[in-house]
Amino acid sequence: MNSGGTLEDRPRYNKSVCFEPFPFPNLADQPELAAQIAATAEELDAHRKRQQAAHPTLTLTDMYNVLDALRLGRALSAKEKVTHANGLVSVLAELHDRLDALVLQAYGWSDLAGALIGQPGGTLPWPEKPAAQAAAEEELLVRLVALNAERAAEEARGTVRWLRPEFQDTSRRGAASVPIATQDELDLGVEPAPVAVKAKGGKAGKLAAAASVRQPWPNTLPEQMRGVAGVLTANARPIGIDVIESAFTGRGPWKRRIPQILEALAALGRARIVNGLWTLG
Repeated sequence: MNSGGTLEDRPRYNKSVCFEPFPFPNLADQPELAAQIAATAEELDAHRKRQQAAHPTLTLTDMYNVLDALRLGRALSAKEKVTHANGLVSVLAELHDRLDALVLQAYGWSDLAGALIGQPGGTLPWPEKPAAQAAAEEELLVRLVALNAERAAEEARGTVRWLRPEFQDTSRRGAASVPIATQDELDLGVEPAPVAVKAKGGKAGKLAAAASVRQPWPNTLPEQMRGVAGVLTANARPIGIDVIESAFTGRGPWKRRIPQILEALAALGRARIVNGLWTLG
C-alpha cells in the first residue's frame, strides 16, 4: 500500500491516511448487529489474552502464523502444533470467521462472505489465491473505495458519520444536555525509568541508559509495555533498541520481545519510529 510506511523491515500502515478516513459500516441504524459485533470482538480479545496469560511464551505472531498455515492447509511443524494447542488456534479461527461475517453483514455485503471468510491469505499475503477469492477481494476493494467517495461527498455537505460520536464529534461539546464522554488513557503507566545520558567516548548523539537505575525485565506483557513506554518517556530524544535493552536486566531471550513490544505500542499510537530510532507516539 503506497500510503503506508515501514517498521524496521516490515510494512506498516499510517493511521492518519489508512485508518482515520476508512469508511466503516453505518451501525447507527443497526443496534442489534452492532452489539453482536462488539460482543464477538470482546470474545476474540478475551480468548487471546486468556491463552497468552496461561502460556507466557505464546505470542500473537506465532498464533496468527499457525492460523494462516491452517487456512493454507499446510502441515504444522512440531513447534506450530504446540502453538496450535496452547493458543487454541482453531477457536481463534472460528471467532475471526464469525466476526468477519458480522462485519460483511453490517456493510450489506454478505454476498462476498462465501469467497472471503476463512480463506487462505486472510491474515498474510498469499499470491496463489483462487480466482473466485481474488475476484471477491477486488470487488471488496472497489466497494470500499466507492463508499469512501460517498462518505467524502457527504462530509462536504456537512454530514459526518462518526464511528464514535461521543468521543469524536467536538460540536457536541456546546450542548449542555449532551454529556461528552472522555476516552480513558490506556494504562501503560509511566513508571520510573532510566534517563538517557551521553555515552562515554565523545560519540555525538549516542545515548545509553544509566546503569544505576536498571530494572528487572517484567514478567507479564502489560508490565513489559509499561516498562518500555516508561523508557521512551524518560528519553527526550529518539533512542535505539539497544538503549531500551540497557534499561533492563534479565535472563533468557527477553530482549527478543522488545521489538514486538515497540510494534504493539506503535499500533496503539503510543510510540513511533523516526530515522530508525524510537520515541513516544
